[in-house]
Amino acid sequence: MDSALIPKGVKRCPLWQFLLFIGAVGIVLLWGVYAMLLCWFKGLNQTNMNDYYGFALWIWADLAVIAVGGGAFFTGLLRYIFGKDELKNIINYAVLIGFICYSSALLILAIDIGQPLRGWFIFWHANVHSMLTEVAFCLSCYFGVLTIEYLPLVLENRQIDKVPFFHHLGHNMHEIMAVFAATGAFLSFFHQGSLGGVAGVLFGRPFAYREGVFIWPWTFFLFTWSAAACGPCFTILVTKITEKVTRKKLVKDNAIELLAKISGWMILTYIIAKTVDTWYWATVTAPSKGFTLMEFYSNNALYGIWILVAEILICGYIPAFILITKKGRKNPLGVWIAIILAVIGVCLNRWVMVLQVMAVPVMTFDHWALYYPSWQEVATTILPVAYGVILIAISYRYLPVFPNEAEMNPIEPLPEEAAAIEPSMAPEQELTPAEA
Repeated sequence: MDSALIPKGVKRCPLWQFLLFIGAVGIVLLWGVYAMLLCWFKGLNQTNMNDYYGFALWIWADLAVIAVGGGAFFTGLLRYIFGKDELKNIINYAVLIGFICYSSALLILAIDIGQPLRGWFIFWHANVHSMLTEVAFCLSCYFGVLTIEYLPLVLENRQIDKVPFFHHLGHNMHEIMAVFAATGAFLSFFHQGSLGGVAGVLFGRPFAYREGVFIWPWTFFLFTWSAAACGPCFTILVTKITEKVTRKKLVKDNAIELLAKISGWMILTYIIAKTVDTWYWATVTAPSKGFTLMEFYSNNALYGIWILVAEILICGYIPAFILITKKGRKNPLGVWIAIILAVIGVCLNRWVMVLQVMAVPVMTFDHWALYYPSWQEVATTILPVAYGVILIAISYRYLPVFPNEAEMNPIEPLPEEAAAIEPSMAPEQELTPAEA
């Protein structure tokens, strides 16, 4: 029964190995679910959040997965709107990764509000003056878009595709996917930007506060820019990890190189803009509020000046220069270094814009407020990772996620299949194992 669900022309591990793997990851998932239920039934006293930290590890994780999930909207934009046909080999996986990231973001928010049964209040009693309301609406709508984009892949399962209604539905949805890609890009632009805008308008938190244009602080644009730049790197990273685990070549090099090249130039332009923004903030904005640059960085291990150097120089310029050069993109080790640094860089940016903002003292009698998450916060932050691994494993096993997998990993014919080849075929006309 299991073999009848696996896509044609590809090979998968034995069912018992697959179930053993799912069971091992499922234990981590259940640990996170247990912590989640504690937070829901006993309240947010299960966390280490306090008057300094009204939101902490969860919101950082939320912003981080939304940022790296930006690879879905940007890859879809390149594939369907700008016509980059090379990306058709990786677009399915980009959508799957985006679906996991955005569903994880919504799950984290459901835990963070403490009373999930009242989660609908944000839609029914919307605060129209809050950027977080716009974020909630766009997040929910874009998750719906990703669900629609992921559905045709589910309908291509061998057994589901045999049903005529589902077969035609999946085919017709593929035909109009450009509409959903454009809608997703529009929604992503605003919610990515608004997440940055929330930090940028915090007048009482000079570490985050930024000037800007009209009502939009510079962080509004930088958040969107960084998600579009580093999101594809996360897609490439997960793809390469999947190839290592499966020991197969799953995506053609031209698709990876094109996505890496575009991402490299996006990272370079973003990090230049980020450098200018940081310089202006440090020399103009912060002094106008009565602060010097070094007052925002302490001698403790968490928030030293090293974090600024790591974000901009190590995790910004280095991956950008690697990816924009053909030699760098052709070097397997160089690509690994670049995509890992880029993903760390965008996560580090979200870390400082959530946690360091709260840690920096803003009053003369104040002090650095350090924060250490409880095990419940750690478990519920790892929960989406376990969920993502399980969904990727199931999708890879039963859905045609990678269109060129069978072509790049031909299965050797069995002895009885080889004997079935016509004996009258001339030697020079014999099929190669790959063609067979």
